[in-house]
Amino acid sequence: MKRRFSHLIAGLACATSLMAMPVAAAGPTSADIVNDAATPGDVLSYGMGPWQQRFSTLDKVNTQTVSKLIPVFASSLGGEKQRGQESQPLVYDGTIYVTGSYSRLFAFDARTGEKKWEYNARLPDGIMPCCDVVNRGAAIHGDKILFATLDAHLVALDRHTGKVLWNKKTGDYQAGYSATAAPLIVKDMVITGNSGGEFGVVGAVQARSVDTGELVWERPVIEGHTGTLKGQPNGMTGKLNATWTGDLWKTGGGATWLGGTYDPGTNLVYFGTGNPGPWNSNLRPGDNLYTASTLAIDVDTGVIKWHYQTTPHDGWDFDGVNEFVPFDATIKGKPMKLGAKADRNGYFYVLDRTNGKLVGASKFVMQTTWANGIDMKTGRPNFVPENRPGAPNGAEKGKSVFASPSFLGGKNWMPMAFSQDTGLFYVPSNDWGMDIWNEPIAYKKGAAYLGAGFTIRPIAEDHIGALRAMDPATGKIVWEYKNKAPLWGGVLATRGNLVFTGTPEGYLKAFDAKTGTELWKFQTGSGVVGSPVTWEQDGEQYVAVMSGWGGAVPLWGGEVAKTFKEISQGGMLWVFKLPK
Repeated sequence: MKRRFSHLIAGLACATSLMAMPVAAAGPTSADIVNDAATPGDVLSYGMGPWQQRFSTLDKVNTQTVSKLIPVFASSLGGEKQRGQESQPLVYDGTIYVTGSYSRLFAFDARTGEKKWEYNARLPDGIMPCCDVVNRGAAIHGDKILFATLDAHLVALDRHTGKVLWNKKTGDYQAGYSATAAPLIVKDMVITGNSGGEFGVVGAVQARSVDTGELVWERPVIEGHTGTLKGQPNGMTGKLNATWTGDLWKTGGGATWLGGTYDPGTNLVYFGTGNPGPWNSNLRPGDNLYTASTLAIDVDTGVIKWHYQTTPHDGWDFDGVNEFVPFDATIKGKPMKLGAKADRNGYFYVLDRTNGKLVGASKFVMQTTWANGIDMKTGRPNFVPENRPGAPNGAEKGKSVFASPSFLGGKNWMPMAFSQDTGLFYVPSNDWGMDIWNEPIAYKKGAAYLGAGFTIRPIAEDHIGALRAMDPATGKIVWEYKNKAPLWGGVLATRGNLVFTGTPEGYLKAFDAKTGTELWKFQTGSGVVGSPVTWEQDGEQYVAVMSGWGGAVPLWGGEVAKTFKEISQGGMLWVFKLPK
């Protein structure tokens, strides 16, 4: 009897102990993620909300106080895997989650910077990322943290432990497919694009169950390919051979490598599509839909509702992947549901996000030699025919032309921000050009599919990078900050009338959102090519950014890259706040 009684006491003690243990939060729901922009106590999504305006309502750090901003801690990613750190942090339940180069994911304590866990994807030797071994961020949902890997997989981890919950292949890495973008969470689905446009892949958008990773729908973005919905055919994209000749559509490119935005009001996800394959446009007459475009896709079915092509028959590698950011504004006295995009081709577009109709298009870079404007009636560029690279003559390369922007773009992957207070977009842009020529090329699985050569060069003596404040109502540049090196990091805007962005020279900087005056800077020790975020914790406002030089510029920048070859590599999460 005594023994049974002692077991009972032990059981009660154990139960009491379990009851006293803190219960782990269930984690963010899809509804929480849609509401991310309105909850400054966390950062639950890439872009800080489904519209990805990268605007925070926090204002304790403002134009008057930002000069006092100091580092709280810096957490190293460690090891020899430095390279480009283009990640945007997520913050939830006292933890900061960041991805790192070579498909790694880290969880750090948000108060101390102590590493909680680290996950390293097992990458095969044959991966073929075009533009560095980067990753731009993760997604969070419930007990999961999810991210894409360079061997074209989508991985879900337990957010508390880093243990793999599921791992799904999204493409064939041996054919050139990879993945670098942060996933998008919508209606308990994880929605992703693909990378590999330089290898003749076929761009596509996939929606998978966030719980199991099983495919819900897939939408190829090149005409002639058929989508699926719940395992069944779901209609052809476009019309076979409507804008592609022969079998070129089978290796048409159009990679959706930057991910998408989501508008709950229209129930649409907006994805940009990359360059057509090959770069040599003389081999593929026609508009080559739906490359270099913005697509509006019904989130429930994967059906394309509208498209807008920014560079028809692209011959300069002007990917149209740049993020399409929804916003509301009154244009000429009429309230409108709009979206804006600063395209690789050097033009800033404003569209009606309900139907894709062009509302405005203006140049946001110094020069656009390939076109001399956008026709507002047709929405098409006014091409300058003599500035398209010439066709090869047999085995000889074609006529070389000078084109600006360079193929690295008036704006590349780095996300812009929109301030709900100033009504301005803050665009991280670059002024540069290139000599470009076409060469003979044939498709071979897993091999580069360019058919072009190039040399990038600056077009201004005092800068390449320029942070520009664009008025979407007028298309005018309100102010600009010029930077000697190319700008390659994201932007954050806040209610404190501030704009944050980083520079390759190693600085995180803060500017007055209305005037562009530089108010604060901090040297992080390596180039900043990540996207800053801000959140409130324990009654204080924090700012965080990844530091670590890399990305496409050192690999593809030619003479421009040599100018900045002395920038130190790194891998560090920096966190700042005001002193008490």
